[in-house]
Amino acid sequence: MIELLGLIIISFFVTSFLLVPFIDLLFYLKRRDKKSAILAHDVNTPIHNQLLAGKDIDTPIGGGILLIPIVVVLSLLAAFVTRQGPSEDIYVLVFTILTFGSIGLLDDIRKIFISFSGKYSGIRGRYLFLLQLLFAVLVALLLYFVVGLNNIFVPVIGNIVLGWWYIPLAVFAIVSFANAYNISDGLDGLSTGLLTICLFAFLVLASSVLNQNLAIFTGVWIGVLIAYLYFNIYPARVYLGDAGAFGFGATLAVIGLLTGKIFGLAVIGGVYVVIIFSSLLQIFSKKFLKRKLLPVAPIHMYFKYIGWEEPKIVVRFWLAGAVLAIFGLWLALISQ
Repeated sequence: MIELLGLIIISFFVTSFLLVPFIDLLFYLKRRDKKSAILAHDVNTPIHNQLLAGKDIDTPIGGGILLIPIVVVLSLLAAFVTRQGPSEDIYVLVFTILTFGSIGLLDDIRKIFISFSGKYSGIRGRYLFLLQLLFAVLVALLLYFVVGLNNIFVPVIGNIVLGWWYIPLAVFAIVSFANAYNISDGLDGLSTGLLTICLFAFLVLASSVLNQNLAIFTGVWIGVLIAYLYFNIYPARVYLGDAGAFGFGATLAVIGLLTGKIFGLAVIGGVYVVIIFSSLLQIFSKKFLKRKLLPVAPIHMYFKYIGWEEPKIVVRFWLAGAVLAIFGLWLALISQ
């Protein structure tokens, strides 16, 4: 535990040292092309555009472009200096965060040089989903064939061997959390704060099952997020961007899968589940009922729509995330 706390401190200071000049660089690039800036937004979400209007004009996007390499490099270095060295677990995590991070990289680079207001419309949804599905299948195959996972633990019922059915289940979890994280990344500090809370729960769980490499990766990631969160809370000085959102969401799902506690993942990341569920309900309602279930979705944007202040929404979602993380960790630990 002492070593893990040291890793959190080291990753925090390394990220803090690199993040300040990186944010200054992003501001410089945005201001340099200010005169040639264009307005870009998704015309299919007018209320969403109105609620987010102005947030992205002066605040740069692309924090994930720096954070992902820091997490990868520090995790591998920390694993190499241990007696065991990196295991299959950490290689799968690195592969996940890099591949899913690459999905949003192009859009993030565009956003660095473009000022826009509202909800940005980048890569078309069908192509985005296909890329996510492709990478999720690759990660699921690695979990099944390389790591050797083919079972889940269900509270009360016990251990269930899924065999080949583990692969589609893993794909579903990875794609779901990648999109859930991206959807939640609309209010300052919301998604990163929730992720930090979730990772503390998984750090305890990884330590309890003596998975050293998983604990190392999680500890490094926590330190990086704490440093970033300082600049991302309201009013944010930098946004994560699609590279970080997709990479972080998918990797959170893989951490849950590596612990074997997929139900614990659903509870610990319960706020993400609620957020994406509210968005899916809105989509199905508009498609099949030809009307909106809510004036605006996902759920955190609805609270903003009815007049809640942004910091109030974020902190209350953090509190809900903390309660669910404690409950999910309890469920996971009593099942050991």
